[in-house]
Amino acid sequence: MPGSPKVKIVTLGCAKNEVDSEEIAGVLASSGYSVDGSSKNSDVTVINTCGFLEAAKAESIQAILDAVKEKQAGRTGKVIVAGCLAQRMGAELLKLAPGADAYIGVGQMGRFADIVRETLGSREQRLDVSPPHHRWADVPTRARTGRPWSAYLKISEGCDHKCTFCTIPSFRGGHQSKPIERVLAEANHLARTGAKEINLIAQDVTQYGYDLYKEFTLPRLLRELNGVEGIEWIRMLYFYPNRLTDEVIEAMATLPKVLPYVDIPLQHVHPDTLRRMKRPWEGDRYLRVFEKVRKAMPEVAIRTTFIVGFPGETDEEFQSVLDFIEEAKLDRVGAFVYSREPGTPSYDMPDQIPFRVKRTRYDKLMTLQQRVSLDVNQRWTGKEMDVLVEDVVDGWRVARSHRDAPEIDGLVFVDGPGPVGEITRVQITGGEEYDLFATDLGSTAKPQRKLKQLRMASPVAPR
Repeated sequence: MPGSPKVKIVTLGCAKNEVDSEEIAGVLASSGYSVDGSSKNSDVTVINTCGFLEAAKAESIQAILDAVKEKQAGRTGKVIVAGCLAQRMGAELLKLAPGADAYIGVGQMGRFADIVRETLGSREQRLDVSPPHHRWADVPTRARTGRPWSAYLKISEGCDHKCTFCTIPSFRGGHQSKPIERVLAEANHLARTGAKEINLIAQDVTQYGYDLYKEFTLPRLLRELNGVEGIEWIRMLYFYPNRLTDEVIEAMATLPKVLPYVDIPLQHVHPDTLRRMKRPWEGDRYLRVFEKVRKAMPEVAIRTTFIVGFPGETDEEFQSVLDFIEEAKLDRVGAFVYSREPGTPSYDMPDQIPFRVKRTRYDKLMTLQQRVSLDVNQRWTGKEMDVLVEDVVDGWRVARSHRDAPEIDGLVFVDGPGPVGEITRVQITGGEEYDLFATDLGSTAKPQRKLKQLRMASPVAPR
């Protein structure tokens, strides 16, 4: 509205932060603020920071310093630092990135109108990083900023796992599920605003509901979401290895809108490394779970990530990861060079690995996976699949299939122009290391997936 204070929101980090920023923008807009993420002049700049790794920390600090310079030059009024890095560092951030007017921790999206109003009306610097208690914003206030046909839907916050390398529980807090009726209301809202695909996000989707209902409720949630009119694809990010239960697999295999896509960060496969990481199981048990998943969903895409160079990782332990990649034949594999994060147990572990060794191992892993991925992709040649078209570039429609999560996986290039935002049936004509090429078959009725007989290869139970 004319004359209303203008707020610029800068978002750093992961999809969860994108959702947080959309909720902040919606709360502010409903309270009369003008929200413009690209504005060169604003009354308030909100920086939604990331604090996961040292590299993300450096990027966030630089963004704060840049905003403070804009303030000094008169191109913005107040600067509010929000989110993970503020929560993680607290008062220390005031020294590393001074000059902002407020430093606000996580979980406060629902009260951001009050935060902005109080900051505009005060000359005092504010620090509010009390222990996280997530206040879910009202569903209709969320302001969509991405492509209308695809949306992220956060189903929980925080994490209860004790991985020795991870900083997230220290600033996002323990696991807190969003009530199922609220998730459904948000899914319906997203559908009404044009979403055909929803991507359920959490630190661990398999833990959903346990804190509220005293049982793991993901299968029930999927059944409810499968009935939301307008939603055609439901994708999940991320699974925890020993909670991919028969009940979850059955729900995925029998519910037509739930995509056969499993993003399950393993981090490593050698039992000694996993023990130091405080992660469950080992490579052979992971392979047996993948076997079960593939029996239930033959077209399933499996994605994982590994950490290379974790403290104490021997040549033998690293080689076990390479051997696993050769055997598992996964659709997608990502890798991180181990980042030594202050405040985590692994920071003080002995036998830290030199960076050059970590980098060499990373290169070996990714080179191997490129060969595996090329082989997996080329096996799709001649097969049919549904794709969601998102762009047209140089005569090609750029699309994603059930195998491709937004922004992190490959693409399907469909020959010829056509509408975007639609799901269409294609036939694959070829594949490269990351992407597929296809010709359009036109929109057709989608085949219903059938559950194949599940055979327990090993017990899959909550940790």
